[in-house]
Amino acid sequence: MTVKLSENTLSQIPDGIARPAYERSGVNAGIFHFGVGNFHRAHMATYIDELMNQGHALDWGIVGGGVRPEERTGRNLLAGQQWLCTLVEQSATASRTRIIGSMVDFLTPGDTQAIIERLSDPEIRIVSLTITEGGYFLDAEDRFDATHPEMAGDAKSPEAPRTVFGLILAALRARRDAGLAPFTIMSCDNIPHNGDVVRGTLTGLASLQDPAFARWIAENVAFPNGMVDRITPATTDHERALLVDRFGIEDHWPVFCEDFRQWVLEDRFPLGRPPLEQVGVQFVDDVAPFETMKLRILNAGHAIIAYAAGLLGIEYVHEAMADTQIAGFLEQLEQSEIMPRVPAVPGIDLDTYFSEIKRRFANPNIGDTIRRLCLDGSNRQPKFVVPIIRDAVADGGSLEGLALESALWCRYCAGETDAGDAIKPNDPHWDTLRSVALAAKSDPAQWLAQSNIYGDLGANERFAKAFTGWLNQLWRRGTAATLAAYLR
Repeated sequence: MTVKLSENTLSQIPDGIARPAYERSGVNAGIFHFGVGNFHRAHMATYIDELMNQGHALDWGIVGGGVRPEERTGRNLLAGQQWLCTLVEQSATASRTRIIGSMVDFLTPGDTQAIIERLSDPEIRIVSLTITEGGYFLDAEDRFDATHPEMAGDAKSPEAPRTVFGLILAALRARRDAGLAPFTIMSCDNIPHNGDVVRGTLTGLASLQDPAFARWIAENVAFPNGMVDRITPATTDHERALLVDRFGIEDHWPVFCEDFRQWVLEDRFPLGRPPLEQVGVQFVDDVAPFETMKLRILNAGHAIIAYAAGLLGIEYVHEAMADTQIAGFLEQLEQSEIMPRVPAVPGIDLDTYFSEIKRRFANPNIGDTIRRLCLDGSNRQPKFVVPIIRDAVADGGSLEGLALESALWCRYCAGETDAGDAIKPNDPHWDTLRSVALAAKSDPAQWLAQSNIYGDLGANERFAKAFTGWLNQLWRRGTAATLAAYLR
């Protein structure tokens, strides 16, 4: 028998599947979250749900919201389930399934007035974000880009905002004028110093509207930095069918993820916070060492295997880890050029951390795709890989592997695998990237001239020479032979 997930059918959920142990009707909102997707539900929503199951945080229910029209699809899927979803946590040998009930509402994305009113409600004490690495309107130096059309639009029409940051500013203004304390703003995105980045974008936009208001935000709003980690692939019909066949649950938008998770936060929440330390969140004075470790070893590690595997026609991450050349590329580049440039992290042995990452990448039950790892390189490379290249240029050490990773990304963006199969567009700026990548086949300098990605690194003779050599070799000999040359 298949159970269609809803509040009314929770009692019919098959035995062995955990469900909310609390009365959801008694949960009150406390958090407004922008960017309701798989990662949010597998991460923050899961932590909050666990607290609620312990009898805590019942006044920290989550309200979802967004600005993009495509977010309405997810909202509509969850609405028929009273915001419930199924979470399947998978190790290489076992699965654990549970129903998550910490979301209490999801406002229609794009309903500007309703979102501002909810954000202005004093019960909302935290506003959290998973809006992707590209959602913060940054330039090549990771500073606020005041020239971005969307920022210029919100600066011109603050009463009719169309971005997350415009909505937040409108609500903060309303709270200030009403004498209410501002909410804490917490990014859950994989970007360095994510709290500081949010502050920079928000005050940058505010300064275009009202410099005095920008100063008030800087002086009164808290922006804790945090490091988040859990590999969470996108949901497809395969996962929906698997949930029915294996667990007897019909869920329009389930989440399948790995069994590992990590969240490190700075404890700066003036209006209070859920007792997240009771469910494994680590609170620290400075999250920077943890985020540097994760962004460089894990996120850059994803990039290392992604483009080589994409060019070789490999579909899944665990299959890439079974390829001796790709696994060797990851091992050699991490050990020789990345991990030596990761500062010490309190309480963590980097070799042990890297071994755990390799285990996670090789998990066959996750079904994480190479295409997902290749997605949005124009935003991810400047945050995960380019900073390591800058360190390598500055310290004069090895950068051959980093140059090869950049060359593999360039070759991937040319839009064709080694076997001649077309690579479908996989970046918000795909057309531009493909045009430049094809031009770089005869003139590699054109790829590095993309200052929005590489800044001035293209002018560094040592890096440019290494990049040129590897890109030429990729075009001439192919990915497998080029990886073999690097490993030698």
